[in-house]
Amino acid sequence: MADPILSLNDATLSLTGNAGLVEILKGITLDVHRGESVGLIGPSGSGKSSLLMLMGGLERASGGTVTALGHDLSAMSEDQLARLRRHHFGVVFQSFHLIPTMTALENVATPLELAGHRDAHDRAAEELAAVGLAGRAGHYPSQLSGGEQQRVALARAAAPRPDIVLADEPTGNLDSANGDAIIDLLFGLQDRHNTTLVLVTHAPALAARCDRVIALHDGRIAPDASKSEAAE
Repeated sequence: MADPILSLNDATLSLTGNAGLVEILKGITLDVHRGESVGLIGPSGSGKSSLLMLMGGLERASGGTVTALGHDLSAMSEDQLARLRRHHFGVVFQSFHLIPTMTALENVATPLELAGHRDAHDRAAEELAAVGLAGRAGHYPSQLSGGEQQRVALARAAAPRPDIVLADEPTGNLDSANGDAIIDLLFGLQDRHNTTLVLVTHAPALAARCDRVIALHDGRIAPDASKSEAAE
């Protein structure tokens, strides 16, 4: 089997808060392969979103190693991490994070422009069409429904043709109909570009669509999740 596109070896994450040092993740060892879809599930506070942030270099591991696309994330500067994410990662959050003063087209095109793509607006228009928003390209976020805003966020994540998409509760703020549509679009993106998809979700229907489901509990991978990995 080819080398994993994401690899964590005994990764830990500890943060200092008002109560002192808090261990968020405790010895996570996990490989994710190119083109795979992985669902991260578990109760609130189990470390799912923190694990996703480690994978994208948005948090730095306190111990162990996190490797993405052959790069040791702990050894990279903030600028190097930003460049890696710009060219190789797409990130979709529950709360959309669109720029309110930019149109849908501009929100999708901006990361492409920052990455130096000369066809930024053409590619942005293509991705908006792929998520069913060709007719809404000139609208601002305040003029779009929650489902439409999440489609824009998904188009923005897909536009750079990322190797890896990290999605944190992508259907969490949506009703069931819009949530189902976003699920279909996420897996359509994976199929179109052979993208590796890692997502955090509380939605059983979304987790069931993944190639593999990893359950977290109290900052660790649950034993039954390890068994499912070993059975692959």
